[in-house]
Amino acid sequence: MTGVTHEAAKPTRRLFFALWPDETQRRALEHSAAKAVRHSGGRPVPAANLHVTLAFLGSVAVVQIPELQRVARELAAALAVEVPVSLTFERLVHWKEAQILCALTAPESRGAGELAAALHEAATDLGFSLDRRPFQAHVTLARKVVRPAAVPRLRAVEWCLDAFALIDSRTEPSGPVYSVVESYSLVGVDKARH
Repeated sequence: MTGVTHEAAKPTRRLFFALWPDETQRRALEHSAAKAVRHSGGRPVPAANLHVTLAFLGSVAVVQIPELQRVARELAAALAVEVPVSLTFERLVHWKEAQILCALTAPESRGAGELAAALHEAATDLGFSLDRRPFQAHVTLARKVVRPAAVPRLRAVEWCLDAFALIDSRTEPSGPVYSVVESYSLVGVDKARH
């Protein structure tokens, strides 16, 4: 016996559910926060990686992914609405313990909290152990922030999103690389805006 269990040898992927904006939305937030990111002394998060994490799943056995996708599809259909998720990022905050600079949403932003709660419940029902901290919609703009003092105000940026996504996260020497595994529409087909 080698001491390695079959369970430990199963291939895994590091996954999370997120609100995944388009390039225009990402660039608008990047532009609005550019001065603060420069002065933070931190490492800027590439614009292509800007997102709102809804539920971080961690290391997921590849064999579990189809079930996760099925549950996400069912949840998206159950939550389908006429109005997309609307987030207005209006302030910056430094989270000292995590050493990150984040953009936070306005209290009147709608939809993300409910979606995050539903995804947490669904993932917990599947046996995943998720972070128990209350959800706060945010976008990480810089990591390893060393000079957060006097964080300037953020010119408000709005994201309207009609879908959420299951995201794969890989760590490369240059940093995290994210890719969409599958996207889930939150707006009924007959209600979708083009």
